[in-house]
This record gives sequence, structure tokens and C-alpha cells, in this order.
Amino acid sequence: MLNSTDRTRRQRRTTAGLALALVAAAVAVGSGADFSARTANPENTFTAGALSMSNSRDGSAIFNVANLVPGAPGASGIVDIGNTGSIRGRFSLSRGRLSTTDKGDPSPAPLDTKVGLKVSDCGTFDGANAPSCGVNAKVVYGGGTLASMTQAIPLGTFAPGEKHRYEFEATLDSSAGNEYAGDMSSAEFVWDAVQ
Repeated sequence: MLNSTDRTRRQRRTTAGLALALVAAAVAVGSGADFSARTANPENTFTAGALSMSNSRDGSAIFNVANLVPGAPGASGIVDIGNTGSIRGRFSLSRGRLSTTDKGDPSPAPLDTKVGLKVSDCGTFDGANAPSCGVNAKVVYGGGTLASMTQAIPLGTFAPGEKHRYEFEATLDSSAGNEYAGDMSSAEFVWDAVQ
């Protein structure tokens, strides 16, 4: 049996142990010692790219061919088309409006079915230096007539700042007879670029 002195000592030891445990718990909870770090990249900006083009003959004809003779060498015209935007674009050429005027004897078919058309990509500019058209030019439309140019012609992807020279050549088919004398055809050529 414990006497009162032993009991008091035991209570003090228990109380002291409890107090020590409470102090340790308070230190552990109260310190909250976590390491942390942070960094930031402020003011990020986002700008949409632009796709635009240059056309050296913008708003005017590439060529006006007069006095075509059946089966004879034709006439040619040059136009420079470039990507002046900030993103790459897929370029194409198509024929827009087409009209024919029959001035003499009634023709069996419109003149545009007798006008042969060839379009060649002469190449890419090297800075301000234009490529020369000739044997190295790539034919993008050939062997057809003005009337048969009904689909868009893909010209490839142009990088920003890339510019090409194109040569158009027109001839009058040798089968065109006197009934075509004085007839006239007019066509619009349209350049498109898409992302």
C-alpha cells in the first residue's frame, strides 16, 4: 500500500511527464517549419499571326494580248506574288470572271476555248533579285485553254517574306479560222492564301 508521500511523488512524476509531453507537442505543432519557394513569369503576351500577300500587278491586268495569230508564238506577262504576312500560307491561283465577245461572223465556240494558256513559276526571289523565267521555270498550268482553267491551282506553301515570279503565256490555237477575227476574251486571275 502506498503512503501519501509516495502517492504525491507519483502524481508529480505523472504530472511532470504530461507537462513535458504537452510542451513537446506544442513545439512541434507551433513551429510549422516547411520549406517553400516561388518564381514567376509576368506579362506573357499572345498575338495572332497575319497572312497577307503582295501582288506586283494588283488591281491591273497581268498582260493585254492584242493581235493573236492562229498557231503563231503568243505573248507573255509577268507578275510577282509574295507572302507579306507573319505566318506560312498555302497559295493558289484560280481563274475568276471570264467573258467573251464575238465581233465578227458567229464563232462555233467562244474564243476562250481557243486561247491556250500556260502559267510558270519562275522561282523564288533572292532578296531583291528576281528569278529569271526560262527553261528552269516550273509549269503550274499548261496544255489547257483559258476556258478549261476551272479549278484552283495549288502553288505550294510560302514562308513569311517569300516571293515568287510567275509568267503567263497566251497563244491562239491554229484551228481558229476567220470567224474568230476580232473576237475578244477577258479573264480575271485570283490569288489566294490560307493558313
